[in-house]
Amino acid sequence: MARTLTIEAPRAPRRRRRGYALARIAQMLPTLLLILLTCFVLLQLAPGDMVQVLAGESGGGSPEYLASLRQSFGLDQPLHVQFLLYVRNVLGGNLGFSFRNNASVTALIAARLGPTLLLAGAGLAVAVLVGVAAGVVAAMHRGRFTDRLVGSLALLVYATPGFLLGIGLMLAFAVALPWLPVSGFVDVQGIDGPWAHALSVARHLVLPALTLGALHAAIYARFTRGAMLEVLGQDHVRTARSKGLSATRITVCHVLRNALLPLVTVIGMQTGALLSGAILVETVFAWPGLGRLAFEAMQQRDFNLLAGLILCSGTLVVLVNLGVDLLYAVLDPRVRLK
Repeated sequence: MARTLTIEAPRAPRRRRRGYALARIAQMLPTLLLILLTCFVLLQLAPGDMVQVLAGESGGGSPEYLASLRQSFGLDQPLHVQFLLYVRNVLGGNLGFSFRNNASVTALIAARLGPTLLLAGAGLAVAVLVGVAAGVVAAMHRGRFTDRLVGSLALLVYATPGFLLGIGLMLAFAVALPWLPVSGFVDVQGIDGPWAHALSVARHLVLPALTLGALHAAIYARFTRGAMLEVLGQDHVRTARSKGLSATRITVCHVLRNALLPLVTVIGMQTGALLSGAILVETVFAWPGLGRLAFEAMQQRDFNLLAGLILCSGTLVVLVNLGVDLLYAVLDPRVRLK
């Protein structure tokens, strides 16, 4: 009796990934709507009145003038209509106006977004490279002195407050050993050409990136160690050893590759903590990013700017988590949306 083999079409996995991506994007929309609602409620609960501020900036006004301002901004409408107007403005790129800085919130955030993304990306690279390397070394020397040393250092770094770690690195590598600049984004003078500018930014980036990345590297090191020890006891690793494969190939191809899959999810979950840690790091090193801008907005009670920063940061976290989920689905074809 002849057997019939059914071969799956090559496009089927691609269609499944596309469906998974569309489903994750659909799940992301209610979260973004909730972030918008949170920012709108923050603005409603903020003390003061935008119309009174505008009238004060122009030297006062009559009740008729105040009423016309309220009508032009839609403040005379019911709350649900005001929320719809706020959503429309946000979708149009209008996040409001910062009266403290006399500039639009969109322009202020756009000017600080680049440095924050640069710092967060560099900090994440430091965290992943150092954390994964330390976790691999600890797992391959389980129970030995190296394993205990890596664990102790990871615990020490994790328990150290971020501002204290930043000040320590600053004292070590900018004061005692004047190798790197203390703070700032770029040198105020001596910049001649784009390469000199890029080199100056890189020198200023080292200490903030190390401070931000070290805090998360300790978490990734412990997680990588545990994941690798779990994979080392599985059957396919014992099979690879019985075939006579080298220890390096087994570690890289059969152990580390599978152990890194859960780490991708952890990285996505730590995105919010990475951005919140950037507030402290940017304040310590005077880094001109969103974190420092949020600190200044809280000090100045600039609620329009603060709401815009919450909306921007929340959207960044949601988008990064979406990217991590899609990357995980690519790395592991077994992933399905539940």
